[in-house]
Amino acid sequence: MKKLIIISAFLIFGCSANSDINAQESDEIFTLYLVRHSEKDLTSDNQSDPPLTECGEKRSEHLSNFLKEIDLDVIYSTNYTRTKNTALPTALSKEIEVRQYKAQKLKDFSKVLIESKQNALVVGHSNTTAVLAGLLVNQTLGAFDLDIYNRIYKVEFKKDNGELVLIHSNFKCP
Repeated sequence: MKKLIIISAFLIFGCSANSDINAQESDEIFTLYLVRHSEKDLTSDNQSDPPLTECGEKRSEHLSNFLKEIDLDVIYSTNYTRTKNTALPTALSKEIEVRQYKAQKLKDFSKVLIESKQNALVVGHSNTTAVLAGLLVNQTLGAFDLDIYNRIYKVEFKKDNGELVLIHSNFKCP
């Protein structure tokens, strides 16, 4: 009878140890989604910090729907109305406060993203989004055209190695 109890205890603890190993491995995997802000209103009186257009607001809602089933721990945005409002629908649906980052310090920010090991959405600009994606995977990527809004840079990390996938959103303004 004692042998049976010992074997059962070993099996229970063995399974528990396996679960801990699997949990540690899953902690090593995280995904970052980097996007440019949605369409900005070029007719706005505030040209230094314009709001989103109606189309931009709809694109931001579409992004939120795209990320609906994705587990996010944190959302980052630069301190501009257009980036914060692009992040807003996702932040509201996930009940996550939007944190600010400085686009002028992308190298430092890339290190923060990697070290934090959190699933994140990062909203930036045409001259920062691809550059940041490149920094995360040790590639040189440059700015892209001002009329491009449909790119989602997905960087998945497994054991500190990032793999970049470029997704093109199918959203079109009506």
